[in-house]
Amino acid sequence: MSKLKNESDKVVGKTKEGLGEATGNDKMALKGKLQNAIGKAKEKLEEAKDKVAEKTNDFINKHEKKDDDEK
Repeated sequence: MSKLKNESDKVVGKTKEGLGEATGNDKMALKGKLQNAIGKAKEKLEEAKDKVAEKTNDFINKHEKKDDDEK
């Protein structure tokens, strides 16, 4: 669900940015840039969280296997 929200933030942000630039509305363009940046940052955070979880699971599985082999 959050991946969809992040993508939505990026798309809506880009749309606002383009609309703001096309109409000369600097405030809307800036808000769009900010929303796009927030979507990208959240996306990177999700990726990092997934990598940490994967590495943690790999570590746990490796040590559980080692413990089982020692029995």
